[in-house]
Amino acid sequence: METVLVTGGTGFLATRVIAAAQEAGYHVRTTVRKTPVEGVPSIVADLTSDEGWEEAVAGCDYVLHVASPLPSAQPADEDELIIPARDGTLRVLRAARDAGVRRTVVTSSFAAIGYGHPQTDRAFTEDDWSRADGDIAAYPKSKLIAERAAWAFDRGAMELTVVNPTGIFGPVLGPRYASSIGILAGLLNGSTPAIPNMWFGMLDVRDAADLHLRAMTSPKAAGERFIGASGDAVSMAYIAQVLRERLGARTPTEVVPDEVVRKLAETDARMAELAKNVGKIRHLSNAKARSVLGWNPRPTEDVIADTGRSLIEGGYV
Repeated sequence: METVLVTGGTGFLATRVIAAAQEAGYHVRTTVRKTPVEGVPSIVADLTSDEGWEEAVAGCDYVLHVASPLPSAQPADEDELIIPARDGTLRVLRAARDAGVRRTVVTSSFAAIGYGHPQTDRAFTEDDWSRADGDIAAYPKSKLIAERAAWAFDRGAMELTVVNPTGIFGPVLGPRYASSIGILAGLLNGSTPAIPNMWFGMLDVRDAADLHLRAMTSPKAAGERFIGASGDAVSMAYIAQVLRERLGARTPTEVVPDEVVRKLAETDARMAELAKNVGKIRHLSNAKARSVLGWNPRPTEDVIADTGRSLIEGGYV
């Protein structure tokens, strides 16, 4: 039985990746910062330290590096995100290479592909890279720099594949879920009374897990990167509409003018990243993952409805 290491085992995505790998017949272990994952061999290892990584990767055939620092707010210094993202990725790659791991799959982000560019109507693909010299916030910049470092790393005989998901949504299994799902929770619980003019891609966590396993095993995936998205970017207004139509939810209908959001950002630092993204539509294509890996994600409308339904039925909104 082949062994897979999934980093960051308590995370929203990692939990689903672990379950999918176990269901596919792999022996799975994971890394955690503190709390072990029930039913999975768990090794304490942090992205900011070398301790634990040699033990974590020993005897592994594959590594799925899913763990990544994600802030709850914009940091005062972008290096607070960039350094651990870059150095943590390199730390995992170094340990995997030295242990003779066959292939490592790094979870990057669409943030490393479509950010920092001027508005364009063309769809971003895996051939694109975000621009560090553009109008880009700390988090997407950290993903860009970390992925660039991964590709530049001397991997020896180890293969590398990268998955670039958009925002991850899907059914929640408890009160701990991806920060992106808070967008839908805000529309459902009334804490977002009006809708900013924001557009983004969506991906169901179950489809994200499936994409990671395909990226891990397909001979065609070695040395490639794959955008993970259910389809093109959608607006928050569309998300609110689907929640109304599919679930009968009472969601806001008023869209906040872009200039209002930008004005608020002048006095509220928490609005800074939001202000960078209002009014920007980043079209994208998932054609490569479909054609190369045979991946078939759920439609965006179903992703929205399934996410909203799980929040309502779980009592989280």
